[in-house]
Amino acid sequence: MARGDIFVSYCTKSDRDAAYDLLAYVESRGIECWIAPRDVQGGMEWAAEIVNAITVAKVMVLIFSASANASPQVRREVMLAAHRGVRVVPFRIADIAPAASLEYFLGGHQWLDAFPPPLEPHYARLVTCLNTLLTTPTNPPSRRDMPPPADPRRPGQTHPRVVIEATNLRRLESDLAVYIGPFAQIAVQRAAAAAPNVDALLEALGRQIESEVDRRKFLTGCHWLRPAD
Repeated sequence: MARGDIFVSYCTKSDRDAAYDLLAYVESRGIECWIAPRDVQGGMEWAAEIVNAITVAKVMVLIFSASANASPQVRREVMLAAHRGVRVVPFRIADIAPAASLEYFLGGHQWLDAFPPPLEPHYARLVTCLNTLLTTPTNPPSRRDMPPPADPRRPGQTHPRVVIEATNLRRLESDLAVYIGPFAQIAVQRAAAAAPNVDALLEALGRQIESEVDRRKFLTGCHWLRPAD
């Protein structure tokens, strides 16, 4: 079984021990996984490596906790998995309901609750689930997170969408990529498909940046997108 078949997503700031404990159990049962930072190749750009790993994965195991629920990085990984048609298995290590931004992408997926302790029976159920998923056909790429932009000229349109030239969208992707790497392309495409105006678009993109200082810098630098008064 290829190491890239299973991608493990987790909040690196607080859930590292939980993620690596799960990893040790799963890999001891013959299921190889990809996890950062262990499998990020030396000298490679971190975000690009994660994008590549999710793209080739068959299943994502999401270590779901309060920290993961609030993590923009975890949200971007789940969003990319949904866009690529990668199955997601949320492995919930705390009794936490998903935030709306994650619930949108995780609806319809099989949740596994890993509480109360001990964890080993929960790990065993996860291994059974992964073995089943790996022997069934891969999901087709999902487009639910990227609906086509609405045409504001269409009669009866109840939810107008902002209309931005393709060259400006590419510029937005480039500006955002400075802060979040290759995830910027999908983040911009999704936000542009849902935002009713420029302000809402920039607000959605700003939420992808964890640092408040960097967020302000990005938003200030996007003044060129706003129409002149």
